[in-house]
Amino acid sequence: MSDSIKKITLRNGKTRYRTVVDAGRDENGKRVQLTITRDTKTEVKEERARILHQKSARTLVLPSKITVAEWLDEWLRMKARDIEATSIHGYRKSLIHIYSILGHVRLQELTEDMVRDCVDHMVSRGRRSGGKPGTRLAVSTVQHTIDRFRQALARAVTRKLITENPAKYVRVSLEDKKTDRRERRRVRPWNVAEVQTFVKGIEDDRLHAPLLLSLMGLRPAEVCGLRWSDVDLTLGTLETAITRTMVANKTVIEKDTKTEAGERVLPLPQVVWEALRKFKARQAAEKLAAGEAYTDSGLVVVDELGVPVNTRQLREQHAYRLMASLGLRKVRLYDARHSCLTYLANNGVLDHILAAWAGHTNVSFTKKKYVHPDVEDLRAAAEVWDGFHGGALSS
Repeated sequence: MSDSIKKITLRNGKTRYRTVVDAGRDENGKRVQLTITRDTKTEVKEERARILHQKSARTLVLPSKITVAEWLDEWLRMKARDIEATSIHGYRKSLIHIYSILGHVRLQELTEDMVRDCVDHMVSRGRRSGGKPGTRLAVSTVQHTIDRFRQALARAVTRKLITENPAKYVRVSLEDKKTDRRERRRVRPWNVAEVQTFVKGIEDDRLHAPLLLSLMGLRPAEVCGLRWSDVDLTLGTLETAITRTMVANKTVIEKDTKTEAGERVLPLPQVVWEALRKFKARQAAEKLAAGEAYTDSGLVVVDELGVPVNTRQLREQHAYRLMASLGLRKVRLYDARHSCLTYLANNGVLDHILAAWAGHTNVSFTKKKYVHPDVEDLRAAAEVWDGFHGGALSS
């Protein structure tokens, strides 16, 4: 073996040693040979032994010029086999800062310090829209981005493109988290009184029934995807099987529910049941009046001519206008779902029933992400404490 190591003399007169090692074949089946150059024969032998050992153990990482951006593109193409087009759009959008800041870096040259600097940049001046560009980005947004990036790099490790994940231990700093909590105003979901005010105020609105569906915990995409064939006005149930969502707030996509748990049959609360009866009768009258101009899509949420209403129209052109007219805080329709699930939890609905109602498979996820008790919800606990203190004082 020592004969395969050649002694070479550089132009400056310095002596070095070099050999070539067969490292196997790349993903395209092309033969790969690695050149090893070191100051001594011993160093060359050690490096050759390391490469051959890793080749035998199938842990060898071959040199690659692929950049971070190129790898992210490849990773997203692989993810597209497992998740929907709307989710892929969200993934790519969440990684926009990574593409911009680190996209040009060779994947094998990416370091933990580079990733940490990128995270710090995003927190301090990563905002691109929705406020003054170049200002602080929400910590939750940055955390979401680094989580996605960490997943992509973990896959690169599995594919033997890199030896370790440089984002594995990178997190938003504690100081930045505290600053974000102090400075960022978070919109709380409506409390019970606000929901009741909205329900009372929309009784005469044409889309009274669809808005009630949002308030009973359906996702906006589920509301807009609901068909009359999914609603049983005799038994008082509805089935969520199809959703109508939007990509980039522009393109409407009709698809199956996000998960198997999302396909569920829910009993209708009495007020929603009655509102749907009235809405169906109203649509029948509108169809008769419009004649051939009417579009019969079979969807529940349509305008006076039967044209389907999308989630943006339901939210921005209708719900937000009603909130303003009623003097209520503007909250997302999706946050009304949080209010609904919090109310159910506060009123004794069992955890597994709560998750099933929400269309989740993970009970703890439902409680963690969607149940937000406010100060009035906690008042019952204060009353219990009054009893405890009273008992202590009377003794």
